[in-house]
Amino acid sequence: MAVATYTKSGNKATTVAKLDKAVFGVDVKNHQLLKEAYLSYMANGRTNDAVAKRRGEVRGGGRKPWRQKGTGNARFGSTRNPIWRGGGVAFGPTGNENYTRKLSLVAKRQALRQALSLTAQENRLKVVESIDFKDGKVKPMASFLTKLEANGSVIIAVAEKNDLSLRSTRNLKDIKLVQAKYLNVYDIMNADQIIISSDALAIVHEWLGGSK
Repeated sequence: MAVATYTKSGNKATTVAKLDKAVFGVDVKNHQLLKEAYLSYMANGRTNDAVAKRRGEVRGGGRKPWRQKGTGNARFGSTRNPIWRGGGVAFGPTGNENYTRKLSLVAKRQALRQALSLTAQENRLKVVESIDFKDGKVKPMASFLTKLEANGSVIIAVAEKNDLSLRSTRNLKDIKLVQAKYLNVYDIMNADQIIISSDALAIVHEWLGGSK
């Protein structure tokens, strides 16, 4: 399969880029694998900062609120019981929770192929012969994206990131610069468009074009 190619100035080139069917032509029968990869990415980035105090960690409550018998009230040994206001939390987060979700390497790569295939089928993929990050200026990059009609959330995939490329894109709203070998399902599925350079496309073909 082929897709239109653009020059580094943003104009349409006379040549077309050939997409590897093994990467961009996968038949996505259902989205279960994509869902697993998406949730795995979010879960693995989750931090366990929440910590709740248990009844033994809450200050106070050393004195028994009333005597054991004869008052007609239920028996309590501490005002820091979890069912009392100001008491500890039963079964609350401890900060030691592990939220990671494992996905095999084969499954991750197949999910990436599916995500890229959907991107190509929905015409959200644009291949550029090369991307010019000259002088690290933001204005030329913004003009380049305007010529490409890159609207919404955009991923720019390059072979290698450097200081100039980071300076050119980091102040542009909804623009994310990614190295080709670090593309992931979460970013791909959330992007309105993906702009990829020819050398980055070659890396993706080499990385995902195999059987594994």
